Amino acid sequence: MILSPVSDADLDRAFAALADPVRRAIIARLSRGAATVNELAEPFEISKQAVSKHIQVLEVAGLVSRTRDAQRRPVHLEAARLEAMTAWIDRYRLLAEQRFRSLDAVLERSAPTSTAATSTAATTPNNTAKEQQS
Repeated sequence: MILSPVSDADLDRAFAALADPVRRAIIARLSRGAATVNELAEPFEISKQAVSKHIQVLEVAGLVSRTRDAQRRPVHLEAARLEAMTAWIDRYRLLAEQRFRSLDAVLERSAPTSTAATSTAATTPNNTAKEQQS
């Protein structure tokens, strides 16, 4: 599946929406399947109106959508948007991992030299001290 690139404005809205713990909990619940506002409001000590406002923020961010099923209006997770966000994050994660691998390679190449220099430096003062005692 090819995902369309996410614009900076889309990312801003999505990350801002996910900054709130209630909205993250709603996303976590929706990852198990669609739910109504009443079902989403159950675990919270806030009004259904407040939960509806949280859902609106998630909707504007493109993270959830609502459908109509007779009298029900279930809320659905928009997994494609989360995948696009993950792809954006992965691009930078992969760059960082590549830099760490390069750093590891440099450290591995220099480690034997450093160890030899350290062991030479460590024995030199002892030899000097023995020479002074003689």
